This record gives sequence, C-alpha cells and structure tokens, in this order.
Amino acid sequence: MRRLAAIAALMAVSLVTACASPAPAAPTPPAANADGPAFEFLDAGSGVEIREGDDWSLPASARPAPNSGFFSEEASVSDHVFVRSVDLSWRQIQPRQGDLDRGATGEAQGLSFDSLDEQLAGPDRFWMRIFASGENWAPEWVADECGVSTYGPDYDGERHLPIWDECVWGHLLDSYRRLFVDAGLAADPRLAFVYVPGAFTWAEFDYEMVTAAVDAGDLDLQTYLAWHDHAWHDLAELFGEHANKLVFTGEDYPFGPFGADDDLLAAQAVDAGLGIRNGITELSNFHLSEAPAYGSHVLPNGHLALDDTLPVHDGTRIVAAENECYNDCGYETDDPYYAVRQSNLKALQLRTNWIYVVPEPSYFAEYPEHWDWVRLSMGATAATAADAWAALRDAEDTYWEADEAGPIGDGSWVDRPWVRNLERWLVQVDEPGSVAHRSDDDVHSEVLESDNGTAHEGLRTDAAGGDTGFVFELDPRFEAASGACVVKVTYLDAGARSFTVDVGEWSSPPVERTGDGVWKTATVAIPPGTLAEHPSFRVSLAAGADDLTARFVRVVRAE
Repeated sequence: MRRLAAIAALMAVSLVTACASPAPAAPTPPAANADGPAFEFLDAGSGVEIREGDDWSLPASARPAPNSGFFSEEASVSDHVFVRSVDLSWRQIQPRQGDLDRGATGEAQGLSFDSLDEQLAGPDRFWMRIFASGENWAPEWVADECGVSTYGPDYDGERHLPIWDECVWGHLLDSYRRLFVDAGLAADPRLAFVYVPGAFTWAEFDYEMVTAAVDAGDLDLQTYLAWHDHAWHDLAELFGEHANKLVFTGEDYPFGPFGADDDLLAAQAVDAGLGIRNGITELSNFHLSEAPAYGSHVLPNGHLALDDTLPVHDGTRIVAAENECYNDCGYETDDPYYAVRQSNLKALQLRTNWIYVVPEPSYFAEYPEHWDWVRLSMGATAATAADAWAALRDAEDTYWEADEAGPIGDGSWVDRPWVRNLERWLVQVDEPGSVAHRSDDDVHSEVLESDNGTAHEGLRTDAAGGDTGFVFELDPRFEAASGACVVKVTYLDAGARSFTVDVGEWSSPPVERTGDGVWKTATVAIPPGTLAEHPSFRVSLAAGADDLTARFVRVVRAE
C-alpha cells in the first residue's frame, strides 16, 4: 500500500523461556491457521543446545488469537492471508443522491473497482475502504450542493473535498448509513473491518489537505475541531454494536498545521470506540514511540510502557499496522531481513492484532519462520500469549529530536531521543552490577530513509566496570507457572568463556562461547515452577568472562 507524502518525505541474545499454561483460543478459520513453528523442550538437566541465527520457534500448542490475522488486497490461503479487500469509490456507489448503485464499477488511486455486488459475492472475509474525499472519487453532486472548493493536488495528482465541511460530512454519513446499516454490511460476519473516514490519499487520514486548506485561509482550528469533536462519535453511533469494526486511519502527532493542538486528536477516535491503524511501521524507530492512541508512552529512562488495559486493546477492536514497504513504495534496503524483523517487533510492541501484508514484498517466502511467529503473536494478551519478550537495543526516534511539545516535552526523558528496547510483557531492568550498556556490535543507520535514525541492536555487559549480567522482570499477568521451561539466548558469539541463566538460586549449565563472531541462539532448560516462584531472572557472565552482547529476550510457555 502506498504511503503518505508527508511521511514518505520526511537480535543478540534472544532469551526464550517457555512455561506451561492453557493454550489460547482457536481462531477462525482454525484449520488453516493452526499450524506453526514449534520446538522440543529440553529436560532441566539435559544441558544446552546451540543453533546459528535468530530462533522464532514456539510451542506446538501456539495458536493465532481470535480477531487477528494478515490482510491484503487479495487473499492467499497458502500465506495465511484470509481477509481480502473490498474497495469502492463514493461516486461509484452513489453517483446520484438517493439509493446505492450496486452494479456500477468505479476507480480511485489508479485502481479499478468491480461493482459492489460482484465484490461481495462469495463467502470469504473482507475488509473495506471507501475512497471518498477525492475530487474524482466523490459524487459530482456533493461538491455542487455543498458549494465547496477542493484542495491539492496530493502526490498522486488528486485534489480533495474538505471532509470536515459539515455538508460534505453529512452526505458521506448518509452514504455510510445506506451501505453499512440499510444494506446490512456492518452486521455482515464476513466484514472484518472498514477504514474510516475515507480520506485522503490512499484513504489514509493525512493532514496534507488540512494544511492546504489552512494555508489557503479557508480553515481555522476552531472550525476543524468543531467537526473533529463529533465526527468519530457520528460513525460509532451509526455502526452501533458493530463500531468495533471501524478503524481510524489517522495518527498521533500528525504532521499538521495546528502545532500541539492537533497532537493528540487520534486518541479522540479511539475514545469514541474506534480501532486504530498505523501505515508506516516499516520506519520502526521513527515517530511511533509516544503513541497515546495505542497507549504507548516513553518513560524517563527511555523504555516504552504500553497500557494494554485500555479499551482499544480489549480484543474486540482492530489495532492494525502495515508492513510491506521494504523494497517497494519508494523505499529500498539491502538488508530486508533486518527491516522486516524490526518493523514487526515494533508492530507487536504496539499490540497490533492485524497486519497488512503483501506476501512477495513483505518477504513471506524468504522469512517464513519469522512471519509464522508474528502470525501466532498478533492479538495475544499477557494471559494468552505463547511468549513475552524484550528486544535489547538503543535507537533514536528522530521525530523527538527537536520537538519539545507534548507530554514528554518536560525534560523527564533523560536520553531523549534515544529509546531503550522494545518490550512486550518482559522488561530489562538496570540494577547495580547488572546495568546494560549500548553495544556497537550491530549498528544500523537510516534504514529505508534518513528519518529512521541510528539503532544499536543489542546491549552489552561491562565486566570491567562491574556490570556482569542482564536482569529481566516478567509482567505478573504473564503466568509463567508450573511446567517445562526453556531459555533461548541469541547472542553474539564473541569473546571467551561462558554465561549462565540464573533464576533464584538455580543456575543453568554454562553456555560456552567459541569466539567465532556468529550470532547464535542457545537453548537452556529451566526447572518446572522456577519462574513462577522467581519472576525475575538474570543472564550472568562466568568469572573472568569477556563481555557479552545480547539482543532479544523471550519468555515462552510450554505445551
């Protein structure tokens, strides 16, 4: 999917612990979605297993969460993409004021659309976009009746109607009512979700046209907010009990004309009962650290805290990302695995339950184990997830380099704009003797574009300075209880001597290093029940060992 012009312009110790717990509920359709990567558990005394590279394995009991999955323009059962698009233009379905035209074809954004009835034929699930705001997407009678001017052009050459105009908005709401309420689409079990409000470029609610109207002297903050304050409630009320199918396509801290006054407006849509989606998680370091609509917040120490008790994460709504633009959409990278991995880690840190993909440019064939892990992780909660994890890193969010506005503009973020780690129910904790330090072993700069900044993947010990290990704490809601457990440590095999995984008074067999400079994953068994008794654990250097670089920590449940 194409990106907005405003934005387009602008691990390695993997520690996996697995403990027994009930399997998550099976999704729909369960048969095609059930299979996935699995690992064999070691006995607590069986030693250590080592393999090269990242290890994305999960227990065989792992299943996709309900209300989760991949979506795209076309379904691809072999790729576990079960939800395809139904795309329409407003002009196509309502060329004249009155009833819907179910037989007309349409076009928008360089795409041609079959008729509504033809696209709705068949039993398969779908998601929807109504391309509404474009001068060539909207019915001609709307502009005439409302007496509005258009703004633009956008980067695809399209001019757009002011969707914030109450007359335009009223007619669009009427069309939504006829399509989703009167025609029954909102209640249709095949409809997974619909992007709203249907503006602007690629039906993504960018602020380029809002800015154009302000620059033209045709829009002020008071007028815009007067519309914005009721627009999402209008849609939620229209959809009623099915409002959880609505997905707002705007973003926190948009690149808009009103300064701090438009920073937090995306949260209004979520507060009204809508879901949320971000279209640019490929730029995994940029602009997404402080994301109130998702409940993500930068702490003073640079870690990201996410409140997944917010209603938007209750499992009924859509929290979406789009990860297909790596060597596409004008982006380019010579390390697609890194870009894919980091964008998916970011999406999961935001607790997404749906991800837009296109199997070929998303590199499904090249990285099937990783994408299976993503598929089985989306939408999980601390109570149902197969794993909890922390990606150890130091990365700069350049959006916050100079912008002092917003809730983190008070100077409390000590190392601004450097963000420490991506964490999901597992947190790396600095303690005396266990302070983690930035590593220069795996540094990436300006991946995909310059805004994406510099990322130091992995943290290291500093034995000479007295820091001889890493400490991790599990979210108490993640029930790493009785049962077989493993710890998987993906580390840079550099330096001499071993390290162990320590839980309470128990220590694992030593993980011996060869010093060959290869990223590896060591699997270590944990005695049953140990993590339930001691939810804090440590990766510890042996006496006299060289420093260790660690990149990713996972805690995974057993069968």
